[in-house]
Amino acid sequence: MNPVHDATCSVAACAEIIGAKWTALLVHDLSEGARRFSELEHSCRGISPRTLSERLRWLESEGLVVRKSYPESPPRVEYELTVKGEGLLPIISEMRRFGHDWLGCSGSN
Repeated sequence: MNPVHDATCSVAACAEIIGAKWTALLVHDLSEGARRFSELEHSCRGISPRTLSERLRWLESEGLVVRKSYPESPPRVEYELTVKGEGLLPIISEMRRFGHDWLGCSGSN
């Protein structure tokens, strides 16, 4: 067993991404398709606009989310998962299953 979980440990590296606050919820929301900032803000009750903006920028810098701007008036910006971000969906699905099976979460999500 590896006594130190560092950057070379795939589990630790993945946990750093998925374990960051709001990441799992944002990936879950984006799994259904592109979303606008206001839609994500509404679905993640309790997240501040600043935190949401920072989290989306971080996810974008990690290559998990892409930000698309449309030259409209008013400007429209949408966020969606990249192929790399979609790679997290089986983890999100297992989190959902675990919540249903073991934590008594019976919601549709």
